[in-house]
Amino acid sequence: MKIAAVVVTYNRINLLQKTIRALKEQETPVNRIIAINNGSTDGTEKWLEKQSDITVINQDNVGGSGGFYTGIKYAFENGFDWIWCMDDDVYPQKDCLKKLLSYDSENIGILCPMRIQNKKPYLSEVKKLNLTNPFRKLHKEKITNRDIEKSKTNEIVGMTFEGPLIKRKVVEKIKYPNKEYFLFYDDTDYSYRAYLAGFKILHISDANLIKESFFDNVSDIEKVRRNKWKLQYHLRNTTYFIKIYGKTAFFKNFGSFPLYIRMFFAITKNLLFNNKYSVQDYCMLGKMFYAGINKKLGKIQ
Repeated sequence: MKIAAVVVTYNRINLLQKTIRALKEQETPVNRIIAINNGSTDGTEKWLEKQSDITVINQDNVGGSGGFYTGIKYAFENGFDWIWCMDDDVYPQKDCLKKLLSYDSENIGILCPMRIQNKKPYLSEVKKLNLTNPFRKLHKEKITNRDIEKSKTNEIVGMTFEGPLIKRKVVEKIKYPNKEYFLFYDDTDYSYRAYLAGFKILHISDANLIKESFFDNVSDIEKVRRNKWKLQYHLRNTTYFIKIYGKTAFFKNFGSFPLYIRMFFAITKNLLFNNKYSVQDYCMLGKMFYAGINKKLGKIQ
C-alpha cells in the first residue's frame, strides 16, 4: 500500500516546515511527500530545493484548487493507493494517519480527520446539503460537537482539503478537483462528486490534526483586509455550485439570492458605521453573481 501526502503551500514557509515535520513523524509512514508550491516568493522554493526526500512541483499561483488538482493528479499517475491532502497550516498528530486507515472498508472513499484549533474541535464538515429550497441554508446540516460525542465516525457529503485521505478508486471514477474554483468550494465539490458516485465519506473524530489560528491578537481592520478578497470567491463559487448541483431549475438560478440579499444589507449597514465596505462593493455583488450563474470561474483579477 503506497501513500502520498500532498501539501499545497503559498508564502508560508514557517508553517510549511511544521507540516512537513509532522508528516515525517507519522507512526504509519508516508511513502512520499509531494509539495505543491503555488509561486511562493518568501524563500519556500529555495528551501524545498534542499529537501532531497520531498517531491516538489513549482507552479504559478493557481489557488488551492489548482494546487490540489496538480498534486492529486501527480499522485494518481504515479500509482499511489491513498492520497492525503492538506494545506500548509495543519499539522497531523503522530497517530493521525494510522487511525484514519483503521476505518477503511470496501465502500469507503474518503476518510477525513477532525481538526483541532485552540484545543477545541474545528467543525465545518457537512452531513447534508440543501439543493432545493432557496430560503434555507445550502449547508443544511453540519457536524456538531454532539455528533462527535455520540460517535467517532459520521458520514458527510461536504469536506475541506485539510486532511482528507482519498482512496485511489475515487480518483479513478471522478478524476481530479475542479481547478477553476481557485479558492473555496473545490473541496465540497470534490467530496459531493464522490458521494454522488456512491462512495462513503467519513469524518473520524479520534484522528486529529492541529489547525493554525491566524487571528489571535489581530485587529478587526486587519481581519477585514485579509479576508475581503476571499468574499468574492465565496459569492461566485457558491452561485456556481448551486447552478451545477441544484435539483430544480428555480433553485439552480435563484438559490444563491438569499446570500446576496444578506450581503447587500451588510454592505449598506456597514457603510453607515465603518469602512469595512465601500459603494463599489455593490457592483462586486453583481459581478460575482453574473460570473457564477454563467459558470465563469478562474482567478479573479
